[in-house]
Formats: sequence, C-alpha cells, structure tokens
Amino acid sequence: MNDASFTPASKAGTAGGIMTILLVNINSGEILKTIALAAIGAVVSFTVSIFLKWMIRQMKKG
Repeated sequence: MNDASFTPASKAGTAGGIMTILLVNINSGEILKTIALAAIGAVVSFTVSIFLKWMIRQMKKG
C-alpha cells in the first residue's frame, strides 16, 4: 500500500500551510508578550542556576 498523502513532500506542504495560517492569525502584541515572557523565564532560570551553584559550593565548604 503506497498512499500518496503520506509522502515527505505532502507532510512538508501541510506543515508549511499550518505554520502560515498560524503566523497570519497571531497578532504582534501576542508575539511581543511571548518574547517578553521567554526573556523573563530565561533570566529567572539563569539566576536560579547561579544561586543554586553558589549554595552547593557553600554547603561543600562548611
């Protein structure tokens, strides 16, 4: 059974179509909000990692 609807080209075309529809329907305010939340999350994650690393070093010393 060779079903043409599952070829790599049709999968890529379907994925491209879905992405295009999503990009058209998302407004710029939501994109900016997502970027801001991602940046805040990255900064918080980095800060917590540094703090935990520092705490572990302090616990090993004493």
